[in-house]
Amino acid sequence: MATQDLAGRTALVTGATSGIGAATAVELGRRGAHVLVAGRDSKRGGAVVDKIRSDGGKADFVRADLRDAASARDLAQRATEVGGQIDVLVNNAGIGAFGPTQGFAEDTFDNLFAINVKVPFYLVSEIAPAMAGRGGGAIVNITTMAAQLGIPGMAVYGASKAALNLMTRSWAAEFGPNGVRVNTVSPGPTRTPAVEPAIEMVEQLAAQSPNGQVATPAEIANAVAFLVSDSASYVQGALLNVDGGRTAV
Repeated sequence: MATQDLAGRTALVTGATSGIGAATAVELGRRGAHVLVAGRDSKRGGAVVDKIRSDGGKADFVRADLRDAASARDLAQRATEVGGQIDVLVNNAGIGAFGPTQGFAEDTFDNLFAINVKVPFYLVSEIAPAMAGRGGGAIVNITTMAAQLGIPGMAVYGASKAALNLMTRSWAAEFGPNGVRVNTVSPGPTRTPAVEPAIEMVEQLAAQSPNGQVATPAEIANAVAFLVSDSASYVQGALLNVDGGRTAV
């Protein structure tokens, strides 16, 4: 049985109905947190909630179609109504879109920045001040190794996540003096339902790392669980690469 180091805390995980978000929700639930599983698909969200409960944990589904500031504010309000105070926020919800610079559609560009940058910004705007007022809390932003590397076709996606990397450091400086720890997990290629249609490309990217393997969502979730736990009490404003060593070479 996992250590109950998050017992008594409420964790909101966005994009938690599949992939890294679902694995993170399950892991935080195993560690004793009351997990608020946020996402668009109630059936998949219910399955994640059932998994957490079957493992002896506590969880609730909160439907959220995150796309702008208003939807972020709405989720923060409803999550607080369901779970009480939010002690842990995992900004995992995001989208990817890839292609050459020439001809890149403006609406796709705008959607990437709205969901990958604007939504987490306004979630933190709503949730972090209350954490700071209580003198503690933990926020983890999920980005990508593409925010640190030059990869053809990933300029816009990488830039949106690079913005989130910078916001992590800014929030650490802003909220850290009041006990709120803000950090980033930067995954490498990870086997999730979203990437299955392009799994050959994902495997090729993974082959360039010292590890050479595609990550499982659970491997990313373990890094998130560490950062939100008291074991990481002196970790603040950090970017934790969980990419098989790809950004190290």
